[in-house]
Amino acid sequence: MSDLERITARRNELDVLADELAKRLQEVEVEREELGIAERILLRLAEQDRADTEAAGGGGPNESAGGGACGAADPTPR
Repeated sequence: MSDLERITARRNELDVLADELAKRLQEVEVEREELGIAERILLRLAEQDRADTEAAGGGGPNESAGGGACGAADPTPR
């Protein structure tokens, strides 16, 4: 195989590799964008949940309507 043929073959290999890498890079960029969107949504939901909790008086998950020591779920006779 002549030098010219080896160079041409190598250039062809590199062209194929460059095409594969370009496609892979595009896939990576799309996935990164999707993950960025998901991250922003989760942050907004967390902020909204925090704001809702603060607006409701700061009650935690154990405080619910009708529950507690005097609520309807208390089986102790009065």
